[in-house]
Amino acid sequence: MGFWKTVAVARKELRQIRRDQRTLLILLFVPVFFLLIYGYALNFDIRNVQLGLQDNDRSTASRELISAFVNSGYFDLVGEAVNPDAIDDMLDRDEARAVLVIPARFGADVAAGRPTSVQFIVNGDNANTATTVVGYANGLVNSQSSQYELKARVGSPTGPVLTIEPRVWYNPELRSTLFLVPGLIAYIAMLTAVVSTALSIVREKEAGTMEQVRMSPIGPVPYVLGKTAPYFVVSLISSMSIVVAAIVLFDMPMRGSWFVLVGVVSLFLVGALAFGLLISSIADSQQVAFQVALLTSFLPTLMLSGFIFPISSMPTFLQVVTRIVPARYFLVALRGIVLKGVGPADFLPDIIALAVYAVVILGLASVRVRRQWA
Repeated sequence: MGFWKTVAVARKELRQIRRDQRTLLILLFVPVFFLLIYGYALNFDIRNVQLGLQDNDRSTASRELISAFVNSGYFDLVGEAVNPDAIDDMLDRDEARAVLVIPARFGADVAAGRPTSVQFIVNGDNANTATTVVGYANGLVNSQSSQYELKARVGSPTGPVLTIEPRVWYNPELRSTLFLVPGLIAYIAMLTAVVSTALSIVREKEAGTMEQVRMSPIGPVPYVLGKTAPYFVVSLISSMSIVVAAIVLFDMPMRGSWFVLVGVVSLFLVGALAFGLLISSIADSQQVAFQVALLTSFLPTLMLSGFIFPISSMPTFLQVVTRIVPARYFLVALRGIVLKGVGPADFLPDIIALAVYAVVILGLASVRVRRQWA
């Protein structure tokens, strides 16, 4: 008797799940989504490191060394710097993560077995990546040094023919805090902004006041802007408080302009708040809105923004997906301002991407609200 009662309850629950399409979608989609994200993005191997070059020798030996770096599979040659200023530009604009500087007379020195060294300049804003990249470079240089010693018939007591001089910029001590704190700022700002507005419109639906708002002379665009403005002010104050706390508590430097920082944070928050409004206009309950907000802001910001795992090491299709994650562009700008002290011109593409994202998402939210208005 108890068995058939259990079957009856189970059949009723199955019918309920079948009717609740959103819950069913979450139960079936989320595990697969987690597997794909963690399986592909959770990768501690550093590949396709963007490598700049300054070859002051242009000899056969220098070309052999460059080939060793490129053919290793760890480095991709992205450009050549003709002078030290060009090296600054490549690193400031994130066009290269590292620059190999080969001195003049390099070929003659290694051919004669005379000790020489190459300089390896690394962008240290990502401490974990920088440490790994320096390790790769050390291994490659030691391997090439052994080959030069064999060719020159130089014995090991004289020491290695070729050594490397690593130079870490923007974070010489390779403090992990300077790498993690900007990412945490982006993560906290994104999560709080999306969740706060994701509950705003759906709260009106549940309270039954949405019909009154729709009967009022307020249009959908003023309504969306009015819903966003208070949360924008609160989120901006919260985000800047986090920045100040990071400077005071974690010794995060502030090498750039506060004015530029406020502008970039504001642009990022507009997109995040608009995305929350878009979720709120789609969801029918605060519970669903909260779950969707967490799923669509928590994982992408954590896994696909370059916060922890380098985007260059991800599969190509996942790199394409990261282009719609606003935190990816915000992190580049934020680290550029606080760690490098660069201006907007050095991360202009990222500012444009944030602006496009904010306009598109705000437009989509307005369209959704306008449809509900009709």
